[in-house]
Amino acid sequence: MSRLLARLLQPLEAALVLAFYGLFSLLPPVASSATGAWLLRRIGPLIGAHRIARRNLERTYPDHPASEIDGILDGMWANLGRNIGEFPHLKTLLANPDVVEVGGLDTIDALREAGGPVIFVGAHLANWEIAPVVALRYGFTVDFIYRAPNNPWVNRLLERRRIDPAGVMIPKGAEGGRRALAALKARRSLGILVDQKMNEGIEARFFGRPAMTTPAFAQLALRFNVPVVPVRFERLGGPRFRVTVDPPIQLDRTGDRSTDVAALVQATNDRVESWIRERPEQWFWVHRRWRDKPVNTPGPA
Repeated sequence: MSRLLARLLQPLEAALVLAFYGLFSLLPPVASSATGAWLLRRIGPLIGAHRIARRNLERTYPDHPASEIDGILDGMWANLGRNIGEFPHLKTLLANPDVVEVGGLDTIDALREAGGPVIFVGAHLANWEIAPVVALRYGFTVDFIYRAPNNPWVNRLLERRRIDPAGVMIPKGAEGGRRALAALKARRSLGILVDQKMNEGIEARFFGRPAMTTPAFAQLALRFNVPVVPVRFERLGGPRFRVTVDPPIQLDRTGDRSTDVAALVQATNDRVESWIRERPEQWFWVHRRWRDKPVNTPGPA
């Protein structure tokens, strides 16, 4: 009965999303971003996701005073609100070269000169929807692997607003895996956000605790000998961003596929963790990233 009710409510949910989309699209981009921040800073603390985010932060930073946790939560909601406000304006914003500064140009040039496909990995930091701007600006064709919303109406809205018309949106799952495989065989690059929990994944450490992490990007990279390139998103204030393309993650291969996959996944988790530690208020803390019950898994020596 609950599934039926959820399906019946999907058009209503989509209508609500579309209404907010329309309202924000009427505002100038800077005002829309600021309005989104103002709204979610007030609404966010009233919903259940706030408790999840607080629990994640308290377990991650057990020595932080409550006031510091509160400050991170406030910044998180402001950032997510800005993302919502910016969504109708992404194409306009990203058409302005002053909105997104790009770091790691030497790495970008080297990747372009190599000419092969790349697996770009990132996280839900700042406004992660800006990811295609680097691909468009520097001539990469990137197919993005994403978790499709449960509501197909909302998913259609997201697909219509994608920034790069040449890039394909690949939903996670068995069919998505086959499409990702085909993309690499066709020498197309892939982009994936790797910081969400995946129950079917492998266990790796994240902020010192076990976290189920997708191994698909590592498996594909090792199978096709494709570089894994971390891409960091940062909000510099309002609708202004920095995208930094790091050099490919280096891995000393052992020859054992499972060992090498685990090492590459762990190295990626470590890189994402370092980004979040620098700007914790810009990460998506509302996600259930860790197991609810602690697991006695020894950490690195």
